[in-house]
Amino acid sequence: MRITVTVDGSSYTDDVEPRTLLVHYLRQQLGKVGTVVGCDTSNCGACTVHLDGQSVKSCSVLAVQADGREVTTIEGLARDGEMHPVQKAFHDSHALQCGFCTPGMIMQSIDLLAENPDPDEQAVREGLEGNLCRCTGYQNIVRAVRDAAEEMRPGAGPEAERVGEAAGVRTASSLGGGAQ
Repeated sequence: MRITVTVDGSSYTDDVEPRTLLVHYLRQQLGKVGTVVGCDTSNCGACTVHLDGQSVKSCSVLAVQADGREVTTIEGLARDGEMHPVQKAFHDSHALQCGFCTPGMIMQSIDLLAENPDPDEQAVREGLEGNLCRCTGYQNIVRAVRDAAEEMRPGAGPEAERVGEAAGVRTASSLGGGAQ
C-alpha cells in the first residue's frame, strides 16, 4: 500500500505492507532510530511519537494509519541546533541513566505540558504513567518536566514557545489528549 507521511517536516511517499507498524516504518524505512522499540506491546512507551500533535505509542499504530498525517519524532524536536526546552531540561536535570526510555519520555512530556502547562509532581507522575523507566526512580524525570514547564510557561520568553511551535507541538492554547 502506498502512503505519504510528513515526518519531522519532510514528506515521504513509500510502499508499505498494510501490517507494518509505524515504529518499524520510522526506524527501518526512514532511519528514525531515535524512536526505539521497547516492548512491542504498548506497555513501555519508549516508542512514543507525536501524530498530528498528539502523543501515540508507535508500536500500536499501523504505518497506513499515518497516511496523509504528520509525525514528529525525537529527531524532529531540535531546531537550528537548539534543543527543545524539554530535551534541555532532561539534559540539565540528568533525567536519564541508560537513556532507552528517554525519547518516549520526552515526547510524552511535551504532550503532557501542552495539556497541563503547570503540572504539580502528582500530575507529572500521572501524565507519564504509560512510559516506563527501569533505571532512574523518576525523581529527575519529574524535576525535568517541571523545569521545562517553567521554561515554556507563557511569559517565560518567546524562544520556548517558538521551539515548541516549530516542532509541531501544541501550545497551551490548543490542548488535546495524551498517549494512546
